[in-house]
Order: sequence, then structure tokens, then C-alpha cells
Amino acid sequence: MRRGTGGRIDRTRTLRFRFDGRDYTGHPGDTLASALLANGVRQVATSVKLGRPRGVFAAGSEEPSALVQIEEPFPEPMLTATTVELYDGLVARGLPGQGRLATEPDPARYDATHAHCDVLVVGAGPAGLAAAREAVRTGARVILADEQPEPGGSLLGTGEEVEGLPGAEWAAAVAAELAGLPEVTMLPRTTVFGYYDDNHLVAVERRTNHLGGAAHPHVARERIWRIRAKRVVLATGAHERPVAFAGNDLPGVMLAGAARTYVNRYGVLPGRRAVVFTSGDSAYAAALDLAGAGVEVAAIVDVRPAPGACADLARAAGIEVLTGHVVTAAAGDGQVSSVLAGPRQEDGAVTEGERSFDADLLLVSGGWNPVVHLFSQSGGTLRYDEALGTLVPGASRQAVAVAGAARGVFTPAGCLEDGAAVGGDAPAGAEVAPQGVPHWLVPAADYGTHFVDLQRDVTVADVVRATGAGLRSVEHVKRYTTAGTAHDQGKTSGLLTTAVMAQVLGVPVGELGSTTFRAPYTPVSFAALAGRDRGPLHDPVRVTALHEWHAAHGALFENVGQWKRPWYYPRPGEDMAAAVLRECGAAREGVAAMDASTLGKIDVIGPDAAEFLDRLYTNMMSTLAVGAIRYGVMCRADGMVFDDGTVIRVAEDHFLVTTTTGNAAAVLDWMEEWLQTEWPWLRVHLTSVTEQWATVALVGPGSREVLSGLAPGLAVGAADFPFMTWREAEVAGIPARVCRISFSGELAYEINVTSWEGLALWEAIMDTGVVTPYGTETMHVLRAEKGYPIVGQDTDGTVTPQDLGMSWVVSKKKADFIGKRSFARADTTRVDRKQLVGLLPEDPGVLLPEGTHLVELSSLPEPPVPMLGHVTSSYRSAALGRTFALALVSGGRERVGERLYAPVGDDLVPVTVTSHILYDPEGARRDG
Repeated sequence: MRRGTGGRIDRTRTLRFRFDGRDYTGHPGDTLASALLANGVRQVATSVKLGRPRGVFAAGSEEPSALVQIEEPFPEPMLTATTVELYDGLVARGLPGQGRLATEPDPARYDATHAHCDVLVVGAGPAGLAAAREAVRTGARVILADEQPEPGGSLLGTGEEVEGLPGAEWAAAVAAELAGLPEVTMLPRTTVFGYYDDNHLVAVERRTNHLGGAAHPHVARERIWRIRAKRVVLATGAHERPVAFAGNDLPGVMLAGAARTYVNRYGVLPGRRAVVFTSGDSAYAAALDLAGAGVEVAAIVDVRPAPGACADLARAAGIEVLTGHVVTAAAGDGQVSSVLAGPRQEDGAVTEGERSFDADLLLVSGGWNPVVHLFSQSGGTLRYDEALGTLVPGASRQAVAVAGAARGVFTPAGCLEDGAAVGGDAPAGAEVAPQGVPHWLVPAADYGTHFVDLQRDVTVADVVRATGAGLRSVEHVKRYTTAGTAHDQGKTSGLLTTAVMAQVLGVPVGELGSTTFRAPYTPVSFAALAGRDRGPLHDPVRVTALHEWHAAHGALFENVGQWKRPWYYPRPGEDMAAAVLRECGAAREGVAAMDASTLGKIDVIGPDAAEFLDRLYTNMMSTLAVGAIRYGVMCRADGMVFDDGTVIRVAEDHFLVTTTTGNAAAVLDWMEEWLQTEWPWLRVHLTSVTEQWATVALVGPGSREVLSGLAPGLAVGAADFPFMTWREAEVAGIPARVCRISFSGELAYEINVTSWEGLALWEAIMDTGVVTPYGTETMHVLRAEKGYPIVGQDTDGTVTPQDLGMSWVVSKKKADFIGKRSFARADTTRVDRKQLVGLLPEDPGVLLPEGTHLVELSSLPEPPVPMLGHVTSSYRSAALGRTFALALVSGGRERVGERLYAPVGDDLVPVTVTSHILYDPEGARRDG
């Protein structure tokens, strides 16, 4: 029920919402959980496995039970009612542990941003605010992120004073001071959910979730922040933990600190008559606050025989305190209606003398767990503190400090002291003092309703069963029972499960260690992670500097990686086959040009560049002269072909490497991986320059004459400009790097200019009136006629250079290179390995589908049918006057001249195996 006064809600405004088909009202400042409690709704959901009723258990992101699905304005499942801010028109329903994805597209926008700072403070409670305030006084650029809509942390739910002000007012004042400083970025409603290497943290900001249907359609609903911080301060607070006893999952069982928050922050009475079960001092403050708000506190059940001054205060307020007692059970039909408590022996067992209390609310506090999730993700070690009865931070390899309750300091004064120290880059020094004793489990004969994980329906009985099966690792028990694997990732159940396991095994809790804390700290939607990278932006379209010309002149495009490349240029009345035959004829008999700008280009610069390339390529690159070009192949460590391309030596310490279009990013990543992780001492820098160059391939017997006319200052004769060399020259008045390279077998040049001048170069070439543009399909035909493989089409990750008939590209002089040792393995020297060969269908008009299998027999036997290989490339050739194909065939080179069969539909097409070089095997056409 709602209190008449109090709380941080706006009572002047009323919000209407619907839950499980019924209409209710609340106020701005409410969460869905607080509004439901204010309306007397006790059961919010049912458990995933047992179907037991579940209510509100906590007040924040640690909530294990109150799972809901938002239905309007847009369906979103698996949200905790404690973190859903109430808004007008909200429609939701309780969940049985699992939700339903939306069937319609999400209309909201999501985006991402990058930020850098000197100090990132995570948590805007007393420790976090003190840390941010002190950090900014040192001149640091500060980002302060907190998951709550307003600063204050635990102060929002208590009546504690800080520096002479009510805690919430103090927090608001400090936050206002910080927000007015240009060096500070305030991020409310922002959860830092991942901590990665080099102080890289990722957070999600919920920008319009709390507005519901009133959210502006053009404002991103959520934003991912990728933050790089020089230092990190974790002031993430602590979570109260439950105790395992019979019926501890019933609606009406609630963490004591959560009940205090509902009373003080939301003006809600979570029950009318309460029993408090505790092992520490903090629950007494909750009991007194509830009593002061009008809740009848029937008794405080304290496991400690002599609690001290806190018990005296409670007794003075007229509350019965049962020391040395435990709660043995919560009972009721669907919710708490009575609580059983009795004296506790030293071994934890309950002696005779149980009492029953009528109550609709049972507050529980078994201790506090510092929120060490992000610290652990940072690579930090954790240790179990026997006095505190919890895991606390140890050391981390990163520049991170922990302050306040996150390291076991539970007083406001101590949190302020801690925060100010670490904010100024000094060690945290506030006293860490136990506020109670850890208490985990109330012994019983039957542990079937002693729950350790409310979301996964895991009980003490399940833990006993796991240890009885021989499991001794907390990680194994976690997976056996599924404890700690739900949406809350064990925030309230993780350490409790470990402690119960320790008690069952009779070993110290610290001996068992802890399970691994992994990102994300709280669930993050795929929509937020994707951001704007969806639809056309998921895989951005890349176009060359010449794209508009291609489109204007009728080119059809194909996708090659992210690039739109001209596929072919059909003239009126031409289909693809006719257009490609025409383009091939022009390249073989006249002169043609192709936009080759998409080839990957990587500058490799540094004193050790030559050595670096020698290690990457199978052949020697260090012997390459300045002004020369060499074809090279890269292999993976297993000896299989990874990529190929040319290497241009620009200077003694400067090489330009070209890669296949689709593999450019992968090759750069591969090079960086080896350079950074295996050979960091090599003095080399790598830079992708693919976008900086526009490249035109000028191909055919007439190419020399065309180039001569465009570049009168360039000596283009065969002797003056030999194959696999490059020259600097002006082409059509544009500074260019001209390379004598051919991927067609014809006389050819690759002309490279800056991307800004690519279109001018192309138009100058086309203005000669004798050059035919050609696309990628023609390029494939031309290279296949010459037996040049395409990595990824004629290779499949199981092909070595030797399999491609390219033993000549594997150096026998170099001591080592990536893949060298694999060439000596028995598997890579097998005679029956699949090798690249050519295929000629006996019917020259039959075009074999790429991927077609090849068999040895003229009639297919019963399955399984032995396969010799498959077709990798298949085309119609103007130069050959027929169809042809390339294929990977077992022992292929020894089968030249043999007849094989290709199953195509219901037919077996006979083919003859031939050399993979089908056109100009002598290479006579290369020099014109």
C-alpha cells in the first residue's frame, strides 16, 4: 500500500498502467515493482521450472524473481519489474521465467558512441560522487555513469545524512555541481556492463525507455558507450543476500534493504506486519524505518546471540528481538501469511521452542556481497574475507581502484573517505569492519523448498544432489544445477550456492573459490548492441570513385565483400553471356579496361618491413628491387593458402601489398596479429590504403598504344618497361603509379592514381574511343583461361600452393615462413590430394554448374558414391570457342587426359581432364 506522505515520487501527477489485464495507477518516480506493491499486488510472476508464485524480492538490478514482459508500446521480454520505470500507458504482464520475442520490427532507434576520459567512475552513490568530485578537482576529465535515473545510490533508499544534509539532497547537490563542469560527463540510466583490456569499458544508456509512447521517434532509445579510460574507479556498491530456509521464495519474502528502499524512496509499505530475519546490523535500520512508516514489526530474529546497540534501539522502539534465533520457514498459500522461528544451536540446528508469527512480510538479510563483477572482468583477483563473509577485490592488472561498499566499506562516512581517496589517485583507506556474521543456511530434514536461486528454481537439495554425484568445483555445480545462469547472473544466488556447497562438503567457503564473472553485468538487448548497424548499415555498401560512371553506362553490379563491382556492361539486346563474350573478345583482341580499385592495398613501412614480409609470404620479398613487383602467396600455419596478391617495393623500407578484394580486412588483421603478438620487436607499421587509390587495369594487345598516347613521357616499350615493374608517370596529366601486371595473360598495365582523380583517369581512357569497359565476370573468364586461381573460389581452406600447381612460389631458400613446416607433413605430400586442373566437356556447349561433383564411373552406383573432386570455376570462352572449367580433383595432375563424369541433373556429362592453363601456356601474349 502507498504511504500518505514521503518518498521521491511526484504525487501531483498520476500515471495509468495495466498489469496482467488489470488497470492500476502510480506516480512519476515509481518503478513497475513499487507501483505494483503500492497497489497491493504481491505475486508478479511464476517460477520457470516449478511454477511457484514469485513476488518482488529486491529493489534493483539484482532482482531474481519479478520478471515481466512489456507489451506496449513495444513488446520486450525478460525485464525486471524493479528496473522498469513507470510511464503512462505501460502495459505489462508477469512471466513464468521466460518471455516472447516481438513478431513485428522494432521501430526504435539505437546508436553507439566512443568516449575517452582520464577517470571513469562507475556508480553515483556516496563513494562514486566523492571520487568524481575529487578527480575533477585534480583537472581530470571525468565520466560518471550510474544505472539509476538520479544520483545517490543507496542514499536514495535510506534516511542517512551526509555532510549535514539528507543523503538524497547531498547527492543531488554534488551531482549538480559536477554537471555544471565542462570536464564532467554525467551518464544517468547507464549501466557499465563490460570491462575489457586496456581499460576499455562498454556501457548501455537507456535514453527514452522511461518515456514509453511519449518518446521522440528520432531520439535513440538506447546508446552503447565504448569508453577508454586512463583510470577507472568502481564504486558499484553491494547487494544484500538471502538465507536459505523453507519457503524463502514466497511472495512477501524480501531483502531487508529493498523493503527500506520501497518505504523511503517510493513511499510504499510492502506489507502490514513484518518479521525481520538477520545476521547483521543493517536490517535493524530497515526494521526501524518500516516501523516508523506504520508497518507493525512483530519481531527481529537475529542469528547472533548478542547483537549489541542496534538491538537496544529496536527494543526501545517496542520491537521484540529474538537473539540466537533463526527463521525456519515462511508459510502461506501463495504468499507469506506466517513465519516460524526458533532458537539456534552452535551447529546451526534448531532446538525446540519454535514460535509462529502472523505476518505478510518477511525481511531477510544474510549479509552483503560487494559488487565485484566489473572488477573481476578487468582481470582482478578476488579473495574470500572470512570476517565479512564475502568476496572482496584483490589486485588487478589494469588501472582500476575500488571504493566504498564495493570493497566492503558499509558506512556513509567510510564511503566518502574511500571515494575521495581513490578519486585523487590515492589508495582507498577507509576501515573495513564487519557489520554482522555471515549466515547461509537453516538446517532442516528436507531441503526441497530451501531456494538458493529463485529464478532457476535451484534448491539446497539440488546442491546436495550435485555434490553427491561427485562434483567438487563450483563451476561444475553451477552447470549441473544451473544456479547463477539466469538473467541476474547469480547476483543474489552465486555466493550463497557456493557457501551451501561448502557447508555440505564440510570445507571453508574460501577454499572453493568463485564462479567466473562474465559480461554483460545485466542483460543488454541485441538491438542496442547492433545500434544503427542493421539493414543496409549492417554491412555497409562500398563503392569506388568510378561507381557513378559505371551506373550511368548501364553496368550491372555484383557484391564482392562489401564492394559493389561492375559485373558486366550489357548493350541493348545483350544477355550476360553475349556481353561477357564481347568483353572477353575486346580484351584478347583489342584493348579493354576494368575498375580494379577494390583490390586490398596495405602500406608496409619500416626498417624491418622486408623481413616481416619474408615471414608472411611463401616466397622471398626481401630480394625484391625498388621499382619491381613480385607475386606472392600467404599461407596459414597449416600450410593452406590464405591469400595471394602482388608486392610492390616502393623504397628500401616501403612496400605496397595488394590482396584479394574480399580478404583485404582479414589480411590486415592477420598481419597485425603476427606483428603485435608474435614479432612485436619488428619495426614495421601497417596502414590500409585501399580507399586512397583508384586503380584501372588496361588490358589487351592495344593497351601499350593507348597508354603511350595518354602518357607521352613514359617509355612503354617492352625493354623500357618490363613485366612486373612499376614506373611513376603522368597519365592524362594526372600523377600516377603505373604497374606492368597482368591477371589476364595479355599485355596489361594497372594505373594507380589518387581516388580523387580516379574518375578523370577513367574518362580519359574511355575518351580514346577504342577501349571497352569490362566487369568482374569477364575478369574471371580471362584469369581462368590462364589457370590463375581465385582464393576462396578455387580454394576452400584445404588447398596448398603445391595443389594449385604453384610449387615455384614456395621458397626453398628461406629458413622459415608461416606454413613452411606444414609442407613437410605426410598429409600435405599425399599423391591423392586434390589438385587444380582444367576440364573440357566433351560437348563444347555444355556449361558445368560450379560446385558440380566429379566421379570416375559412367554410371552411378548405389550410394555412397566416391567423389573425386568438384568444379570450382566454369565459363564460356571466346578465345577457346567453347566452355571450360577449373576443378579440384584427387591426384588431378596424374589424371590429365582421363575422362571423368559430372552429374548434372539426371545426366552424367563426360569431361576430359586437362592442364589448368588452357590459353597461351607459353605466355607469349604477356609482353604484346
